[in-house]
Amino acid sequence: MNFRRILPIGLVILLVVGFIVILWVGLAKKEPLTGASGAARINRPAADFTLPLFSGGNLTLSSLKGKPVVLNFWASWCPPCREEAPTLEKVWQVYKDKDVTFIGVDIQDSEAAARAYLAEFGITYPNGPDIGGKITIDYGVGGIPVTFFINRDGRIVSRWVGAISEGLLIARIKEISQ
Repeated sequence: MNFRRILPIGLVILLVVGFIVILWVGLAKKEPLTGASGAARINRPAADFTLPLFSGGNLTLSSLKGKPVVLNFWASWCPPCREEAPTLEKVWQVYKDKDVTFIGVDIQDSEAAARAYLAEFGITYPNGPDIGGKITIDYGVGGIPVTFFINRDGRIVSRWVGAISEGLLIARIKEISQ
């Protein structure tokens, strides 16, 4: 056996295998951008904003201090948003008379498409467009849908990225309603 030929080939194989292992570990631990959407806002005061509503008028978040708030970012072209829309409206119907406020923030959408979406799903809670994207930026939204849960003190207690289930939505509302 000629070790002078085998040694360089072995070193190259070892380096390639090592590189692949390091790459795999790094990718396996990396959270996708959408999964990190809004993560830095947890346990912080909710950024105030004024949202022009599709139904007319404006809604200012700070005017809701003392009430639990479910803040959902969505778009009409987003499949998981379409999946969760009936759930959000159903739970809103249960909690709207229990001092809980839902707010929908439409992002990167046309007004016509957003209005059609609201009509299609019979959405009745306050919704409006994030004109210029400032609210989206302030909340660190990198993917949708994302739902923030704001307690009575105006602090973001938690958030959910992706289509939210009815059970999880109700559980989170109970957390912020205490």
